[in-house]
Amino acid sequence: MSYPQIKITFLGTGTSSGVPMIGCSCAVCTSTDKKDKRLRTSMLIQSSETTIAIDAGPDFRYQMLREGIKRLDAIVFTHPHKDHVAGLDDVRGFNYFMQKPMEIYGNEMTLEVIIREFPYAFTEKKYPGAPNIHLNTISSTPFQINDMVITPVLVWHMQMPVLGFRFGKFTYITDANRIEEKSRNLIRGSEVLVLNALRKEKHISHFNLSEAITEIKGLKVPVAYLTHISHQLGRHAEINPDLPEGIQLAYDGLKITL
Repeated sequence: MSYPQIKITFLGTGTSSGVPMIGCSCAVCTSTDKKDKRLRTSMLIQSSETTIAIDAGPDFRYQMLREGIKRLDAIVFTHPHKDHVAGLDDVRGFNYFMQKPMEIYGNEMTLEVIIREFPYAFTEKKYPGAPNIHLNTISSTPFQINDMVITPVLVWHMQMPVLGFRFGKFTYITDANRIEEKSRNLIRGSEVLVLNALRKEKHISHFNLSEAITEIKGLKVPVAYLTHISHQLGRHAEINPDLPEGIQLAYDGLKITL
């Protein structure tokens, strides 16, 4: 199957509290290095025809403004945690200028939470200016948005199912601490993989740094970027040079083309 060339932009690469974290004066949170300033994790995928965001967390508005995004065709959600859905109200600007609903894709659990968290968007008589949202339920079956065919990749965030996504040669996974073999088979053959790596210490629901590296090596993906990073991992300038060949820390605003 042929696949369009895509530009990938890391909108945010931080964990749920972001980096710097409120109230923290550690070396990472007080760093002047721009690569240590991490908004909540999100991704932008663009082809010549289509622009898709993966997740819309609390920093969604600023991320769209920073990247100068005037048109957004859809938002595809990985899971319903606040740091991935809290910015959804800000699709109102796209509604106004594009004059159509925002297409939202997520599994049943995620869409149920969105309806509960943003009830005013789904009432029969909407308040003027409420976000206009059209929900699309996805599961494990590949789906298509314009010229992009997207393959969901099921991973586990402790006991919560989370969807990663494969776009041709590129696979994106966040908020995971377990990947089953069936999903590994969907990832294999990717040229670029994005995977979460929260910190060095073990965590109950996220891969730590060593676990993420082990997964990447086992999948034999030649290029990998680590995301969903906390201040506990360490400063970018100190951690990145020590990573294995082909693996590096992502940072906000990083762009790659495939």
